Amino acid sequence: MTMKPVSLVYVLAFTAMITLPAAAQSARTGSQSAPRTAPAPAPAPAPAPAPRTTTTAPAPVGTSGTTSTAAAPTVGTAGVRPWNEQEYRLGPGDKLRVEVYGEPQLSQALQIRPDGKITLTLIGDVVAAGRTSLELRDALTTSLKSYVNNPAVTVIVQEAIANQIDVAGEVASPGQQVLMGPVTILQAISRAGGLKEFAKAGSIYVLRPGKNGPQRLDADYKDALRGKVPPMVLQPGDTVVVP
Repeated sequence: MTMKPVSLVYVLAFTAMITLPAAAQSARTGSQSAPRTAPAPAPAPAPAPAPRTTTTAPAPVGTSGTTSTAAAPTVGTAGVRPWNEQEYRLGPGDKLRVEVYGEPQLSQALQIRPDGKITLTLIGDVVAAGRTSLELRDALTTSLKSYVNNPAVTVIVQEAIANQIDVAGEVASPGQQVLMGPVTILQAISRAGGLKEFAKAGSIYVLRPGKNGPQRLDADYKDALRGKVPPMVLQPGDTVVVP
């Protein structure tokens, strides 16, 4: 049987009407039944690289580097020697003898004035306090070169009067004492004639000059007298106070 063209068009249209709704329904059903997939988590950031550890050798002693406690040497007095072992520095009141070899008119005995100076022929005023005898010798030699050819100068300390302490209060003879070597508080009070009858031996103290003013130090006089503690060794400038 031969189909008419018109009939073929109708057949195709009818087939499409049946097929399209079924395909759409199938697609809708598939999208509803398919499980939702959660978005993949963002990748974790890569761990930061560990800091590089640099091993530094401890700085040698005497440099500005920081050393560990174990490496640091143990120094009991930080290198400071007792005053009587240090080179003596001149002070007001000290009596000197200045000798200029071959120049008797320039050789003379002098005493350091309260302003710390001495006066020498030709040179005039020269600062002496705070200097050692060798430092003063070098200063005088330099100043004399303008007047003397190759001056040979010697400075002799005849009396170190500035190297002294004071003992004040309830002692028989209070006053100044010149230190010619190490002197303990027991020796200083003994040289001052000992304690008076009503002196408070348990309250004796020492005033020691410091950068921020006098520092008060308990003397432990009674314990030192009984041998319980070592007696305090005095320093130039100390004042022993006996209430």
